Amino acid sequence: MKKTLSILLLLIMLIPALFASVGCDLNDPDRDVKRLFPGSSGYKTTYRSIKREGGKPLLAKIEKELGDSFRGLYETIDIPYTLYEVFSGKTSIGYIHGVNQKGYYGGIQIFLVLDSNANIKNIYFQKHSNRNSKEYRSPAFTKQFIGLSIKDFALYDVKTGLGGTKAAAIKSPVNGDPDFRFIMRGVKKNLVLMEHFHKQ
Repeated sequence: MKKTLSILLLLIMLIPALFASVGCDLNDPDRDVKRLFPGSSGYKTTYRSIKREGGKPLLAKIEKELGDSFRGLYETIDIPYTLYEVFSGKTSIGYIHGVNQKGYYGGIQIFLVLDSNANIKNIYFQKHSNRNSKEYRSPAFTKQFIGLSIKDFALYDVKTGLGGTKAAAIKSPVNGDPDFRFIMRGVKKNLVLMEHFHKQ
């Protein structure tokens, strides 16, 4: 009985640690950086945190810019964000940054490939549980994001899908699929975070 009680107490103590950090890392950074940034010579990894870099005031600012509140396991104030800064020789040529976004069918991992000014060069879905994930990963969909920046998403309402001419013009590859709105929210969230991260 004492042994069972000890095991239960240990599990209770471990649960917060298991759920404290849900970051978004590339599965194979060495391979993925070369694939997403052809011609790059290396990268530097840094770990960022809203809690550490500004706390509640920064979270409030990010939520205001996003137009929605952070909530759930993927959006706590202490979530670690992994930022990959990519180089050609000693010159920084851009970034790769991913976020976890709750989708209609499960979690979605959305990585943005950005130039040194945080303009989108590509979008990469590392994880997407939707049965239509092939359509979302297709160039026909992802190329719609190329060249866009936070300025193009600033007026985009993540709750209604309206506003921000260029962002609102992006078309879902599957009519009526609820995951499209979650993906758009995840992209804007990624850009809002990068607006802070790449300038620090």
